[in-house]
Amino acid sequence: MQAIGQPTVGDRRADNSKSDHQRTDLQRQAAVHELAAEEAARQGDLEASARQILQALDCERRAGSVGPQVLQLIKPRS
Repeated sequence: MQAIGQPTVGDRRADNSKSDHQRTDLQRQAAVHELAAEEAARQGDLEASARQILQALDCERRAGSVGPQVLQLIKPRS
């Protein structure tokens, strides 16, 4: 028997916690890339700055898509 409040396989609370952790980690990575981009720009290395900006944007994009994905299963009426 499962204790009350303990996550089980497929438990939404466990999935949400994992999703929240992934989202937070990706947002943290994006912030690190943004700081690196600013520093590279200050030093005049525009190529490195651009690379860091692209990596930050990728992290932000991935953070936005973390979590349950919903498919449109209802066919619209014509």
